[in-house]
Amino acid sequence: MLSTGRPPDWETVDIAVPRRSSRLPGISMAGFRQRLPAPVDIAMVAHPSVTLLIDLSEGEGIVCDSRGRRERGSVVIGLMPGDLRAGGRVGECLQIRLEPDVAATVLDAAPDLSGTMAPLADVWGRDADRIEDRLRAAASWDERFRIAAEVVGRRMRARTPVEPGVAHTWRRTLTSRGRIQVDSLAGEVGWDRKRLWSRFRSQLGISPKRAIRLVRFDHAAHLLATGHTAAGVAAECGYADQSHLHREVKAFTGLTPSVVAVAPWLAIDDVAWPASSPVLARTGPAPGEVRPVPPRRFDRPSAVRPWSGTR
Repeated sequence: MLSTGRPPDWETVDIAVPRRSSRLPGISMAGFRQRLPAPVDIAMVAHPSVTLLIDLSEGEGIVCDSRGRRERGSVVIGLMPGDLRAGGRVGECLQIRLEPDVAATVLDAAPDLSGTMAPLADVWGRDADRIEDRLRAAASWDERFRIAAEVVGRRMRARTPVEPGVAHTWRRTLTSRGRIQVDSLAGEVGWDRKRLWSRFRSQLGISPKRAIRLVRFDHAAHLLATGHTAAGVAAECGYADQSHLHREVKAFTGLTPSVVAVAPWLAIDDVAWPASSPVLARTGPAPGEVRPVPPRRFDRPSAVRPWSGTR
């Protein structure tokens, strides 16, 4: 396991988000710049996206460690990556979140990435180095977002998307915030449960039931972070009771709901990923704006302080 430093001081981190013209369906991007590069040690937590973490730092840069596997530089992090940490001397990085149906098109190996990570070069080959060079040479975050949108958009257009039934099932899972049954999803696309499981799992790398649990957990975690009680979150998200919520949070994070509620990896989501936060864009930067993280919540104690960059 990495032990390269401590969690970043978010008051020294600038976050940039793309303008609307650079946005693509099912894709979110954010740029992170640590004004005073320093060794960090960051725990990451599962969320309902496949993540491209593109290291734009000078020198040593980012090192990711998952289940005994260590990778330096840019990586692709699949769904449910397990015990994953990032460390090193982080200066700048671009994070691209791909919803699973989009990832299956953009990344040839997306279904095989669930539960693990891989170097970006292993997934995109020589294109990975060329893209990194272009992003490093860009004069602004706006330009970086345009380059990233161009690259991802080109790959989407050149490849066959997932089956419409699989895409519909994922969208319904997401829009329902995980409050839907597998049988209902199968009925909506005219498949039986077994056929839905087979096609969804083979194309997205996760079973429909696991996807429902992941999306519901993500919504619950955001509600906890905005101050809702565990009992209220359990009722809102459709858990059987507070103990059920506790078990699910523990399964996905290794933490208790009370610790998740004060963890900074969620506290900056309304800045970097406003669409994923119940707070939405209320405190987030305007599109194209670069601004420091507001100094809120980070002085509250937490047993583990993961990074919201990929959670």
